[in-house]
Amino acid sequence: MAGNLEDPIIPESGGEDEIESVDATDKGKKSSNVKVLQSGKKRQRRLSSSVWTNYDFLDEPDKDGNLVCKCKRCGITYNANSKNGTGNLIRHVKNCKMRTFRDVGQMLLSKSTSSLELRMPKFDADEFRELLAAAIVRHDLPFQFVEYDGIKKCFSYLHPDFKSVTRNTIKADILKMYKRDKEKMRVELGEVSGKISLTSDCWTSITTDGYISLTAHYVDKYWCLQKRIINFCFMAPPHTGVHLSDHVFSLLKEWGIQKKIFSLTLDNASSNDVFAENLRGELDLVCGGDFFHVRCCAHILNLIVQDGLKEIDDVVVKVRETVKYCKGSQARKQRFLSCVKHVELQPGKGLKQDVPTRWNSTFLMLESALYYRKALIHFQKVDANYVHCPSIDEWSRVEKIFRFLKVFYEVTLAFSGTKYPTANLYFPNVLKIRLLLKKELESSDRFMQRMATKMWEKFAKYWSEFNTFMAVAVILDPRFKLQFVEWSFKKIYGEGNDFEEEMNKFRERFYRLYKVYEVVFAAKGKSNATSGHAQFESNSLASDEFMTFNLVFIFLIGNMNPQLEALCGTIMKLNVEEEKDDTPIPSSEDVASPHQSSSTMLA
Repeated sequence: MAGNLEDPIIPESGGEDEIESVDATDKGKKSSNVKVLQSGKKRQRRLSSSVWTNYDFLDEPDKDGNLVCKCKRCGITYNANSKNGTGNLIRHVKNCKMRTFRDVGQMLLSKSTSSLELRMPKFDADEFRELLAAAIVRHDLPFQFVEYDGIKKCFSYLHPDFKSVTRNTIKADILKMYKRDKEKMRVELGEVSGKISLTSDCWTSITTDGYISLTAHYVDKYWCLQKRIINFCFMAPPHTGVHLSDHVFSLLKEWGIQKKIFSLTLDNASSNDVFAENLRGELDLVCGGDFFHVRCCAHILNLIVQDGLKEIDDVVVKVRETVKYCKGSQARKQRFLSCVKHVELQPGKGLKQDVPTRWNSTFLMLESALYYRKALIHFQKVDANYVHCPSIDEWSRVEKIFRFLKVFYEVTLAFSGTKYPTANLYFPNVLKIRLLLKKELESSDRFMQRMATKMWEKFAKYWSEFNTFMAVAVILDPRFKLQFVEWSFKKIYGEGNDFEEEMNKFRERFYRLYKVYEVVFAAKGKSNATSGHAQFESNSLASDEFMTFNLVFIFLIGNMNPQLEALCGTIMKLNVEEEKDDTPIPSSEDVASPHQSSSTMLA
């Protein structure tokens, strides 16, 4: 009889009096192809387990007379008597070596390719460990994470073939992954055709261990701005300028980029001046290193605003006490929220308390207080103990201070960008701050005048050390070009001899920088690209037409002067802010988080 049966019927127990027959009727009906086993002891019953769909019944019993079934895939035979149960048959189906999932019922559409893929692909233990190591690094998890009992049970449930690993094993996997990616990065940096700009900063862990970060900024062959943290490593004391320069130079040699460096952005610590000067002497820099040391603009703004806030006004103190009072107890919070609801304002914004080390927190506190001004006035009426509410005149002064600090806040946010060039933003924004301070110095409000005077003293100190390189970035920005620099210098120095002197100094430095690239490309045998709309010959370098050409037009045509192209790539990748944490406003010191100890920082 056929081995592949439909709805087989089997007796509940075997016996010697079992016979095989075909049930046929005398009424002319078709013969049934159902196999029936009749028993004289118990009535027959139909099989109900779904496991039988994976087996074929054999025609002949075994030597003991038992019914036998055979696996449809591998051919192994099993006793099919119902008294033996189906447990062994189910276990074999799960572990059958010939088991596949290549039937449509076991397949799903892929979300990425819209093609049929296996629902249960083959488990790769090595790939799983690679993903696990990457997750630990990405989410800053401890190595002991893989030894947690709950995690081990989850992994075993997902796939029984997974073998748990120890923290030492996963640490070795992460180090192996780090070395592999480091080698890829070394190759990528070696293929950079232009110059590389660096940013660096020192950090302190909660265990007082020192660390130094070094980040490379460059433009790849597709003209995409790239940023790579190439080192975050332990920095042994002493943290002097000489020691820092030696350590960073050894890191640059390790990466093989010591001859590709253009600039280094640092904060204004006194040791960094020595650091930059010593490193300048060891590197082969453009124009003798005149454009090498760039001071962190966000750090300078922080110092300027901090000096101004020392002349804090009484009205700011009132706002601070107001926030403290409203947040002093749960009952006051509820009354304040009732007042917010009464004046139909959104409660989600909330009052914000400032902290001494973050000047931007004072700005955000004033911003929130101004938003809830009507609610605070109403709060004064319903709470007799609230005595710090500013008067109408004082609210006007709060608005003045807020508008004044808003300019610094917006400029700091602009300087803190990481996904766009910031070198071309420096000069326009610094000019905005200079003009604002000059305006407030002549203000009739004595408080604003005092605060602007304090800030101007600090600003003038760093303006005298202004890096001309930042104005070069403005020339290469088609929104500004040379006319903007001329207009700005007239605003700063007037129309007299000072203006002519400063503009001549600027032109001279810029021409000298361009000449460097002209010599480099002449040595490579590359001639200037020309077109019907723009021609850039070496003899036209000093002409205004060169300074005012439309950079975007040349880019779109794809016929750009090669010297100018390289110069643009060098300038636009420079970062005007040193490496900081996720917040754009610098604090008084850089301290790594409690979880970032030496055991979790790899170098």
